[in-house]
Amino acid sequence: MLNRPLKEIIEDERYLKLLSEKYPNTDSCSTEIINLEAILNLPKGTEHFLSDLHGEITAFEHVLKNASGVIRRKVDDIFGMNMRQTDKNALCSLIYYPAEKLALVRTQEKDIDDWYRTSLYQLVAVARVVSRKYTQSKVRKLLPPEFSYILEELLFEPQNEPDKQSYYAQIINTIVDIGRSEKYIIAIAQLIHRLVIDTLHIVGDVFDRGPGADEIMETLVSYHDFDIQWGNHDISWMGAAAGNLALIANVVRISIRYANVETLEEGYSINLLPLATFALDTYGDDPCDIFKACEFEENSRITRSMQLMSKMHKAISIIQFKLEGQTIMRRPDFHMEDRLLLDKIDYQNGTITLDGKTYELTDKNFPTIDPKDPYRLSDEEEQLMIQLYHSFTRSDKLQNHMRCIYKHGSLFLVRNNCLLYHAAIPLNEDGTFKDVNIMGQKYHGRALMERFDQIIRMAYFGKKNTEDQQIALDYMWYLWCGYDSPLYNKDKMTTFERYFIQVKELSKEEKGPYYELANTSDTCDYILREFGLDPAKSRIINGHIPVRTTQGESPLRAGGKRLVIDGGFSKPYHKTTGIAGYTLIYNSHGLQLVQHEPFESKAKAVEEGSDIHSRVQLEEFKYHRMLVKDTDRGMELMRQVDNLKKLLMAYRQGVIRER
Repeated sequence: MLNRPLKEIIEDERYLKLLSEKYPNTDSCSTEIINLEAILNLPKGTEHFLSDLHGEITAFEHVLKNASGVIRRKVDDIFGMNMRQTDKNALCSLIYYPAEKLALVRTQEKDIDDWYRTSLYQLVAVARVVSRKYTQSKVRKLLPPEFSYILEELLFEPQNEPDKQSYYAQIINTIVDIGRSEKYIIAIAQLIHRLVIDTLHIVGDVFDRGPGADEIMETLVSYHDFDIQWGNHDISWMGAAAGNLALIANVVRISIRYANVETLEEGYSINLLPLATFALDTYGDDPCDIFKACEFEENSRITRSMQLMSKMHKAISIIQFKLEGQTIMRRPDFHMEDRLLLDKIDYQNGTITLDGKTYELTDKNFPTIDPKDPYRLSDEEEQLMIQLYHSFTRSDKLQNHMRCIYKHGSLFLVRNNCLLYHAAIPLNEDGTFKDVNIMGQKYHGRALMERFDQIIRMAYFGKKNTEDQQIALDYMWYLWCGYDSPLYNKDKMTTFERYFIQVKELSKEEKGPYYELANTSDTCDYILREFGLDPAKSRIINGHIPVRTTQGESPLRAGGKRLVIDGGFSKPYHKTTGIAGYTLIYNSHGLQLVQHEPFESKAKAVEEGSDIHSRVQLEEFKYHRMLVKDTDRGMELMRQVDNLKKLLMAYRQGVIRER
């Protein structure tokens, strides 16, 4: 590199001059080359994969804090048999929830200063271990400014050298003596959280069902490094925030269905009072029995009566079916005419005719539907949707969270020999990629995912009130429930049938060929090659379909080439999955797939040292420890080193003058 011909260096001169603005001489250039070459030989950072959080803030926070058991394993490795299990549990809970644990300990410990000293020594021991794979410079940047000097001394000074032991001990003693113990304990615990996970991957579906999607997003907004591969429930909220009326209705409906209106009202200041008023006026004498919210009776968060919630649920559902029908008629290229159901109802007899068969409806009261024009909103419904539209599009917190999800999100991600996407890649029955017509052009495979990604961004960031943006908004709804949507990929979404027709077979949603074919190695290899990955050393990671462990299902598919990590974070899934989620840890040693049991409570974790009971489902260790140079980031750093070496030669040969 340093003997490159002068002619080649001159050809790069324009770029090198720009680079020289940051590295103005041979000293600065050489220093950065040495620094980057050293970083390339550090162990790769730990990646943490989660999927289908569905608003379960308590479980999400705990899995984030314990890093899917990584911190507990570090504590076991460091202290081994030299510490009782109860003490290790207490130390882990201190790391997870330092402020809460300190408040409890103050009421229990007789010699609190001695406890402070012991805890500080233990925490520093853990922090030293988890910081080893990073440069001192990186760790230094992560330290809180007010504690940085002292923490540097504790972390980086060799404490076992005789000359340093008393120095090290005096630092700890002084921290305790001057009443700064708790501040330092919290700072070290937070540093451990930051160091133990380098990158967080959310493989879709932050929203719906659980009560804390807004709190999850608030955590992510300030998280040091994360990405999200959008799921169908995320798309529904993203479309609603962009102003798609059908998706606004859908978001409200699902929130009511799962007795989760506080995410809307308290989390995002969405005003549901107009809906409540409209529902009471319209369905005052209607019991709306089939619209009772799921698990309503055990939900202490709901402040409205069950009867009112049921009326609100029915009111927004009818509006949603109307708005979806308008979308289908407006976009014949979606080929979803079979979802036009309101015009198939005999409103006088309370029946519906589908494919030549007539079925009795479970609810026959439709005061807002005009049989001659069933998809038209009544004046009151239209006014209600205008109010909801303004609530969604003007909610500062919701819009801030959506900007975050756009900034850090995409339909798919290729990272370190892993292909991440939430649900599916549309396939034909023979396993080839399916051509999907979008606005007159056909796309498949990676090109299809990229085109849909563009449309999703256009719906939110495109010029408002234009035809292009309206088309993009309609596609947001299609991505929620369309057959060729990579976020859904089923023949239909049978919401109407599940509410109104008590015939189980009509509620069945046929999955696209992908869901079966992607369980084979050949299909996974085919998909991986499409995204530029070597099938011999790459994997697909997705969620979307809960793994039903009670029925013998495994998250490992296609001989381990595809990992399905939706194990049921969401409480409504626990009965069918039998567990509370899978997560994936990918560190310098290899891959660990972790299965979690339901989390009891934060209070128990603090008071009793309880944790999520987890067990490793898969361990795949590399023959050699993976280094930064083995990662995608390493490839980028090597390109930077290459350019810096060109600049160094340009300085030495006088092509660019040093400053």
